[in-house]
Amino acid sequence: MSTAPKDIETLIDLMARLPGLGPRSARRAVLFLLGKNRRLLAPLGEAMTAVAQTARDCLNCGNIGTSDICDICTSEKRATGEICVVEDVADLWAMERAGVFKGRYHVLGGTLSALDAVGPEELRIPKLRDRAVSEGATEIILALGATVDGQTTAHYIAEALEGTGVAVTSLAQGVPIGGELDYLDDGTITAALRARKSF
Repeated sequence: MSTAPKDIETLIDLMARLPGLGPRSARRAVLFLLGKNRRLLAPLGEAMTAVAQTARDCLNCGNIGTSDICDICTSEKRATGEICVVEDVADLWAMERAGVFKGRYHVLGGTLSALDAVGPEELRIPKLRDRAVSEGATEIILALGATVDGQTTAHYIAEALEGTGVAVTSLAQGVPIGGELDYLDDGTITAALRARKSF
């Protein structure tokens, strides 16, 4: 039985629903905010309220922003003819952090999964084909996970884009920078060997 007031217990319960936080971690986080760091509590609440009111999915690519069309999609500098397809917004943000890709994105919202009954319509794949044609894309870069579902999705997209004249490529897979062969699984080593290039 909890001894926390109802409002605080509600906050703990809500925090416990976040990924990576269970009831104990949520309780610690709330106690942290209520303790010496109380000055963070009000700005955090205000920021969460603001995001809840303004955040929305980009109608074009699926990124999260504060307008109907995100900044990446409206930027003429990003109209390179390249569209990078990612599973979710976290992947898009990871690509942006790397600062290498200068084109536009398309967020699928997951991968095809027969077990979870996730089909192409749920993943915005038809929208990708429409965008490839309407935006005059020259290349679709598949930046999907090296999982069975990720690769199944990649193959499906490649087939869906046949006849559009758009080149379909995928990210290289293999040994990560700083990785040692001894710590890699057989599949990663195999993929790296097959994707080798001239030195």
